[in-house]
Amino acid sequence: MKINHFLTLLIIFTLTSCNTARYESYTDTIEVNGVSLFYAAEGAGKPVILLHGNGGSHNDLETAHRALAQAGYMVYALDSRGQGANPRLPEYHYKDMASDVYEFIKAKGLEKPAVFGFSDGGNIALQLEVMYPGTLGAIATGGANIFVHGSLVPEFENGFLAQPSNEPLVIMMQNEPTMTVEDMQGIGCPALIMSGEHDLILPEHTRLIGENIPGGKAVVIPGEDHGSYICNSPKLAPLLLDFFSEIGY
Repeated sequence: MKINHFLTLLIIFTLTSCNTARYESYTDTIEVNGVSLFYAAEGAGKPVILLHGNGGSHNDLETAHRALAQAGYMVYALDSRGQGANPRLPEYHYKDMASDVYEFIKAKGLEKPAVFGFSDGGNIALQLEVMYPGTLGAIATGGANIFVHGSLVPEFENGFLAQPSNEPLVIMMQNEPTMTVEDMQGIGCPALIMSGEHDLILPEHTRLIGENIPGGKAVVIPGEDHGSYICNSPKLAPLLLDFFSEIGY
């Protein structure tokens, strides 16, 4: 009886150990679509991918990264192609960046990860699910837009974006993204579409996106601007954790 009891405990311990994800923390570079992507990874559990805004890096989302990892998620924060620690490129397109993230997901063997994207990162997350339906388990965005003209506050659209530029990342913003309301209606995963009350993105555009995704909702956050509640802010992680709790992720 004592031997059987010991074997039972051993089996329970072995099964428990095998089913417990190991907490990890590391940085690495992966090659996808002919470009290098630097990323930082931390945590254990269900996968969450973080995507920064135009010209930024994974460091912009470090506060949320750590909080999500400590809350029980395996978090991957990517530097988008040609940005952050990656070599610069002469040309950029959101569809290429969406394809990069899709290839990253496949290479890492991630099953329906949740993705949060800030600004350009949000555009990339939406574009990814439009191009590769069923890939994501959830989408959250802050300050995303699905087309240019009519989505931005006039001061920004008629000022900065109207000026001729030789900067490849600016040229992309002046002409892309080019998604449609019909594209949003085809997204099948839950979505939280956020913007700030004083954002560069018009509140009605945020609502246009969120209300046309079947499992989506739009939230305009009082008192915040384009990145004040996102860039290394302690406000972002609770918003994401509440969303994940609501959808059972």
